[in-house]
Amino acid sequence: MQYTPWSLSRDINGYNGFGLAFSLDKYSATITANTDTTVAVPSYAPHYIAVFTYQSGSGVWVANNATAAKPVGATFAATTSELNPVARYVKGGDVLHFLTADTSALVGVVFYALPSSTG
Repeated sequence: MQYTPWSLSRDINGYNGFGLAFSLDKYSATITANTDTTVAVPSYAPHYIAVFTYQSGSGVWVANNATAAKPVGATFAATTSELNPVARYVKGGDVLHFLTADTSALVGVVFYALPSSTG
């Protein structure tokens, strides 16, 4: 059972310096247009922070435990997806779904385990 704990470094004044260690749980993919692509959150710990990276200029829709969907039409509608989220709280065993309307997009996600009291 190996995972990287969520541990932020502090600067000289004690403020969050966002100095994360390299994660042991890293995933990447080249997703293609209109193809639902998934990754399962590791289950070594009950809760994680997922940190996402995207190819510059790419639009990637992400959903948790639901098929990702891109917008249709020019009016607002309820959705299960978020466009290019930076980081999100997830649970071990959740399934993240990714979708792009671009020809292709490079996507990365790393997971940091949270203390078991979180969530």
